[in-house]
Amino acid sequence: MIVLIKDGAKEEQVRQLIERLESFGFQVHVSKGVVKTILGLVGNTARLDIDLIRSMEIVQDVKRVQEPYKNANRKFHPEDTVITVGGVTIGGGKPVLIAGPCSVESEDQILQVARAVKRSGAGMLRGGAFKPRTSPYSFQGLGAEGIRLLLLAKEETGLPIVTEIMDQGQLPFFDGVDVFQVGARNMQNYELLRVLGTLRKPVLLKRGFSNTLEELLMSAEYIMAGGNEQVILCERGIRTFETATRNTLDLSAVPVLKQLSHLPVVIDPSHSTGMASLVRPMSLSAIAAGADGLIIEVHNDPPHALSDGPQSLTPEAFDDLAKAADLVFQAVLAGTAAMTS
Repeated sequence: MIVLIKDGAKEEQVRQLIERLESFGFQVHVSKGVVKTILGLVGNTARLDIDLIRSMEIVQDVKRVQEPYKNANRKFHPEDTVITVGGVTIGGGKPVLIAGPCSVESEDQILQVARAVKRSGAGMLRGGAFKPRTSPYSFQGLGAEGIRLLLLAKEETGLPIVTEIMDQGQLPFFDGVDVFQVGARNMQNYELLRVLGTLRKPVLLKRGFSNTLEELLMSAEYIMAGGNEQVILCERGIRTFETATRNTLDLSAVPVLKQLSHLPVVIDPSHSTGMASLVRPMSLSAIAAGADGLIIEVHNDPPHALSDGPQSLTPEAFDDLAKAADLVFQAVLAGTAAMTS
């Protein structure tokens, strides 16, 4: 349920209303926009007398929210959420580029890639330390050593780092990590999501192979219900009957999620296509669709990568993509301005 506050309501009046609603046992989330203030109520609102609340002097209207996700719902929070990570903003502006290797393999490798992607304009560094692999015989990552190497790259380049957590038992290794990545296989690992909800660090949440957008938002709700509102949604491709690509990139997820939720949305063109040659066109399409960022695999020697070499860009190809992405974003801005003028 949402309560719309009238323009000009005094802070003291709003505070008293919040306290009254909390006394009924509700969690109250306050969303203050440029013009409107909205109170989002989480709890069993069936017993609440809507007419009583609506009759209050400062209340403009009361509306029930039918969707099962509340905190992630745009009705609760009409303005886009902007998440800041080490001075880099995600949401509501220029798309951020998150780039780096699928797996951290060595100190030399991660430092080379980190330097290269930073020169090309990447805002954050990605790299896998703990790797969930389909085969138990595939490279599983360097674990804690991989995070140590990521932190070395962060120290040298200043890039915030994004890396995947698979189990809450790995948390002690993640102290210096800037963004937790929850992979597709763990999107519905509710115990892990609950733990991440108690922390105050951004979470990049990837859509599962066969999950709906509502299920993705419900997983985000698990994190946000714990008090952590810094969630970044990631479309990384879904499993369909098509075999020409590794997965099928659902670009419609960008505008749909933007309509349903206030959370930033990034696209992973690497895992969704599985082919380096397709990363550039799908990345540019994602920018045109309104994505808040891209998370792209970059390797200094893709043919010899220990994981996902076929979908990894060289530093040179990433540099070309970064320039093209900026041109597309500027074109979108110009087109939007022309339509609204």
